[in-house]
Amino acid sequence: MTTISIRDHKVRRLSTLVALTASTALALSACSSGDDSDTPASSEAAADVTITEPVAVTYDGGVALLDGESLEPIQQVEMDGFLRVNPAGDDNHVMVSTDNGFSVLDATHASLTDVSFDGSEPGHVVLHGGKTVLYFDGDGRAVSFDPHELAEGEPQNREYTSAEPHHGVAVELADGTMISSVGNEETRSGARAVDADGNEIATSSECPGIHGEAVAADEVVGFGCQDGVLLFKDGEFVKVPGSNPEYAYTGTQAGSEASPILLGDYKVDPDAEREFPTQFALVDTVTEQQRVVPMPEGVSYSFRSLGRGPDGEALILGTDGQLHVIDPATGAFTQSIPVVDEWQEPMDWQDPRPAIFVREATVYVTDPATNSIKSVDIASGEVSPATSLDFTPNEISGTLHEH
Repeated sequence: MTTISIRDHKVRRLSTLVALTASTALALSACSSGDDSDTPASSEAAADVTITEPVAVTYDGGVALLDGESLEPIQQVEMDGFLRVNPAGDDNHVMVSTDNGFSVLDATHASLTDVSFDGSEPGHVVLHGGKTVLYFDGDGRAVSFDPHELAEGEPQNREYTSAEPHHGVAVELADGTMISSVGNEETRSGARAVDADGNEIATSSECPGIHGEAVAADEVVGFGCQDGVLLFKDGEFVKVPGSNPEYAYTGTQAGSEASPILLGDYKVDPDAEREFPTQFALVDTVTEQQRVVPMPEGVSYSFRSLGRGPDGEALILGTDGQLHVIDPATGAFTQSIPVVDEWQEPMDWQDPRPAIFVREATVYVTDPATNSIKSVDIASGEVSPATSLDFTPNEISGTLHEH
């Protein structure tokens, strides 16, 4: 496997976007790239490298790119700091979170592009409706763009900023409606929606500790709260309370356009330094009801364990080493596929643990204990032989085309 160093690579930064008025709690603006040059999107391109269905795996020192069919490691791109990786939303690129913002990596050709999005404390990356939204916790700023424009270089952007910086998230709907979390450095309380022109549509303060998002069928968006889930549907916010009105925390969710039901984690101990959840939540966005389902006895999972299959199946990688496939309509476990050995979630959220990335009917599963990766076919339950890695895998993602 070839290694490319990009520590001295100077990337061309996106031009500064239109300043936003301080008087608006959530302001919206649109602008285009200020660079008219013909500089190609990729630099330091790896000659003659084309990776099929690339999978990206972070490690201490960079990002490894694997062939999604054979799982063969093809290239390592060295990068400093703690790295996070997410799909960019097209066939070729992934977003890499660094200390300075988001870098765009051409995963198909194993090269860092000249496009990056600078900002303080890069956080959530959300794909929906052909748009990618990046959120910067350090200034409460979100940047939305069409990921298909990355092939040409810098995409045109829309930017908006929350009233106060916080660990937040934003989602853009097909009609340009933007829904963003509301909070500050101390607390997070709810969400606000604005239309494509920046006019407020709805607001809610009924989501203490708001964190994460997921989109279900018919563009219903769910946000996790300390006491349930907050939905945005039909232009309004709707609260789905948790089973415990004092504390029933859903912080991570996974949605599917094939299902009206959201999959979420479910935590019940507000005093835990690190809770190891043994239940999960299924939120029906049509009936606006939540179902809490127990994991098998003695089994928990982490925030990197959740995913959705091509037909809306709920997927959870348990600490028993099995990939559990669940019918979201009933909560019934339809398959439990052994993939890795038993494991325990570490106390530090940045430390490696088994993690999954789902693309269509294939689930990719990392195993830090053995420095390896496997793939699982959801339909057949077939598990590939383990592919050895010469590093300890941490986060996993890959290209994921969102139309």
